[in-house]
Amino acid sequence: MKPVSPLFEQIDKSINKKMNLFQSSFMRYAFRAMLACMFLTLGTAVAFAIAMKGEDIAHGLGKMLYAFMFSWSLVMILYMNAELGTSNMLYMTVGVYRKKINLSFAAKILVACIFFNLVGGVLFGYLISLTVPYQDLASDSFFFTSIAGKLNKTTTQILVEAIFANIVVNTAVLVSMRMKDDAGKVAAIIFIIFIFAFLGYEHVIANFPAFSLAYFASHGTMAAMTVGSVAHNLFFALIGNFIGGGLVMGLGYAWLNNADTNYLD
Repeated sequence: MKPVSPLFEQIDKSINKKMNLFQSSFMRYAFRAMLACMFLTLGTAVAFAIAMKGEDIAHGLGKMLYAFMFSWSLVMILYMNAELGTSNMLYMTVGVYRKKINLSFAAKILVACIFFNLVGGVLFGYLISLTVPYQDLASDSFFFTSIAGKLNKTTTQILVEAIFANIVVNTAVLVSMRMKDDAGKVAAIIFIIFIFAFLGYEHVIANFPAFSLAYFASHGTMAAMTVGSVAHNLFFALIGNFIGGGLVMGLGYAWLNNADTNYLD
């Protein structure tokens, strides 16, 4: 019998928890998925609000402040046990590979998670757009120009950036699972997520609240924001995120740990 690494014992337990909740109380699962985007919306909102203040102080400061503050989103998601589609890309792929869940059930969980992430992103993006920091923003603000930049990327840029974005996100998830000290865990998550946030990589779930907030805060006046540009970004970000999180990190590490060796994670 092949040895099982402590890390994959934790992953197996997480997969079982997700399966049990999905089967026993679908609405509770859906609510946890919506909560993930509530935390992402809050993280996105405070990150951009502080970034806009930072840009008033010095050009370039805003981007650094944005990346640091956005990183707290994943801390909230992990500690509050919310269901995030991009981390579930790893869990479900690992589960299928390790025969802990069949392909159709894994697909149901992942699709439901992403759908309710979207519902949460639109809902909480709208609600945050009603708050004071997002009233009467200038069309050339750091927030709007950042979102326009995302919507103007080429297919190749979105795809490659999305791959690396979810490699980073799932690295943070796996690293946090291996750490016992909460302070170290939080610090690790923040500085790892900082990588993709600062580099501006594409994360399909994070874009749900970001695009929604931009749409409602601009009252639909952003020239770069069309149905086509949003669909283009989200579609290829979704594919890239699955490649990075599901195939590279999920399948890759599941394969690495499916060996009769002591070199396990």
